Amino acid sequence: MKSKAIYYHAGCPVCVGAERGVASAIDTNRYEVEIVHLGESPVRLAEAKAAGVVSVPALLIGESVFHVNFGASLEQLEA
Repeated sequence: MKSKAIYYHAGCPVCVGAERGVASAIDTNRYEVEIVHLGESPVRLAEAKAAGVVSVPALLIGESVFHVNFGASLEQLEA
């Protein structure tokens, strides 16, 4: 059974560039990768925040959050 990895982003150039890197670096034989564009799915902001995401782009694997770069804080996206 594959583990889940969620890549949260806001669609900015930093996020899109990081998405390409994440997509090529994740072993899709081990992980089911979900891409979540928080600008298009703002209902998922609370989920991301509860998981420990503080800025995007970020990759959540299990309970571990990896902040890839700083594009925008979740507070900026909530506004």
